[in-house]
Amino acid sequence: MKKLTALILSLVLVFTFASALAEGNLTFTTGGTAGTYFAYGTVLATYISNNTDISVTAVAGTGSADNIDALDIGDAQLAFVQNDVANYAYNGIRFERYNGKPITGFRAVAALYTETVQLVTCNPEIKSVGDLKGKNVSIGSSGSGVYFNAMDFLAAYGLTEADINPQYLSFGDSAEALKDGKIDAAFVVAGAPTPAVTDLATSKAMFLVSLDDEAVAKLQEISPVYTRSVIPAGTYAGQEADVVTVGVKATIIAAEDVPEDTVYTIVKAIFDGKADIADAHAKGADLDLAYASECGLPYHPGAVKYFQEQGITVQTAE
Repeated sequence: MKKLTALILSLVLVFTFASALAEGNLTFTTGGTAGTYFAYGTVLATYISNNTDISVTAVAGTGSADNIDALDIGDAQLAFVQNDVANYAYNGIRFERYNGKPITGFRAVAALYTETVQLVTCNPEIKSVGDLKGKNVSIGSSGSGVYFNAMDFLAAYGLTEADINPQYLSFGDSAEALKDGKIDAAFVVAGAPTPAVTDLATSKAMFLVSLDDEAVAKLQEISPVYTRSVIPAGTYAGQEADVVTVGVKATIIAAEDVPEDTVYTIVKAIFDGKADIADAHAKGADLDLAYASECGLPYHPGAVKYFQEQGITVQTAE
């Protein structure tokens, strides 16, 4: 009986997924409501829905790792992810969650902008990642890509999760906990300015921890996808100096079963509509074909077709 029930549920999922694709109705899982993924994802979904025959619904998600799982089980067809986490998942490497257990049922659609790893604190005495030892630190909600980056940052300074008092909070909850003095610092990985951090900076003195060149080099040694990034002075209220950190690429992925024509239409709509999208969200100004075509993942055939029309060759599945 249990086997029959499981079979029926599996068939329901398959038919539901197929029906959604056939009708051009796609679910786009993004991030927490206080982060860039959700705000920007909503703009993109609305633009695509209003300017093509494809209906895309953006929904809040809990982060890159869970978003990949959502595609894998058919709960969504599109997702925002960090390209580092997506690489770990696709290749079955690094963290225990993926090591020897690759998830390969997704393909890249386009890399859209750089997500910076922001270490946020309201304690002026925390000037380095090394100062986090023994502190209460938010390392991202369960299933988010933030956790992976936080572990890398700690490793670059010779620390582990056991050296801090970890808290697993979303961006919004991290900001509230910092306001209330419940935590000492929080990792936030998102396009800057990030709504939750902007809100924090307008209500309380806060600081971003900057990295030195040695730390940047160590992080790039740990994970080659990291790029040196600078958060310019004035990005947040009270931020008087540039902050050096590393970044990853915010990338849209699609389930490999999404039709080629559907993904082609989505990519074309995004880049044809750059000006309108930029008017609706600041990250739209970062849309760039060359940037979008490299993320270390194989691209969906629909995206491959679009980029080829622009004279750009992208990575494909072997």
